[in-house]
Amino acid sequence: MINIVLFGPPGAGKGTQSEKIINQFGLKHISTGDLFRKHLGEGTQLGKEARSYMDNGKLVPDEVVIGMVEDFLNDNTGAKGFIFDGFPRTVAQAEALDVLLEKHQTAIGCMVMLDVPQDELKKRLLERGKTSGRADDQNEEKINVRIQEYTNKTLPVATFYEGQGKTCKINGVGTIEGIFADISEAISSHMA
Repeated sequence: MINIVLFGPPGAGKGTQSEKIINQFGLKHISTGDLFRKHLGEGTQLGKEARSYMDNGKLVPDEVVIGMVEDFLNDNTGAKGFIFDGFPRTVAQAEALDVLLEKHQTAIGCMVMLDVPQDELKKRLLERGKTSGRADDQNEEKINVRIQEYTNKTLPVATFYEGQGKTCKINGVGTIEGIFADISEAISSHMA
C-alpha cells in the first residue's frame, strides 16, 4: 500500500500534482475539505460534532477530523493507497494519523513537499485569483497571512516526517510535467 502526504504552501501546485499522482499510482484522494462537506451534508454524527464547533467559531478538534479520515479508510479497504491532501496540518494530527494507519497495518511512505519561493507563490496566487473567484487569492495581504500561517503552523509537520526519513523535497518551480516526473521518481524510490 502506498500512502503519501502531499505538502506545500498555498499556490505550490498541490491540486495540479495530486490529480497526476492519483492517476499514476491508483491512489484514493483524502481531502479534509471533501470529508467535511460529505459529513456535514449527510448529517453524520461526525458531521454534527464538527458543525457544533464550527457554528461557535471554533476549530474542529483533531479527534473529529481523524474520525472522518478513519471513516474514509474503512470505506476504502481495497484501495492501493491514499494521498493525504491538506492533512495533517499539525504535528499532533501527523502523530494521530500514524497511530490510525498503524491500526490499519499501514503507514505513510512518503511526504512529497513542493518547495516554491514566496515571491513565486504570491505571483501564482494573484494570477489564480483573477479566475478562481477566491477572495483570499486576490489580496496580497491575505496571501501573506496564509503563507505565514503555513510557515508557523504547518511547516513543523515536514520536520516530523523528516525525522522519520520520509520527506521528499521537490522543486515546485518548472513545467507541470517536469515537476511531476520528479515527484514520480521520488515516490517510486521511496517505495522501493
